[in-house]
Amino acid sequence: MRMHLTSVAAAALLLAGVGAVAAQDVIITPEQDTVVREYVKKQPLASVKIPGVELNVGTALPDTVELHEVPNVKYRYVVVDNRTVLVDPGTRKIIKVYD
Repeated sequence: MRMHLTSVAAAALLLAGVGAVAAQDVIITPEQDTVVREYVKKQPLASVKIPGVELNVGTALPDTVELHEVPNVKYRYVVVDNRTVLVDPGTRKIIKVYD
């Protein structure tokens, strides 16, 4: 009986951890994506270089990188190495890389 309870507790902890990871995922609606794409085309930025930073979802950008607002979207953008990057301004983590 004790072994069964331990297994159930371990499974519950594992599922709680999976839920916590999923809660951190950022979902961009198709409407937001369209707004960002159109705005970025109309408001081009000069590309910046950030040595040692890989452009991957989840990578945090340094505080020295200026993030630019997109109207009606809570996320910000910047162009790095000629690629537009959408960033969560609270965490400064990349949430989407546009090609």
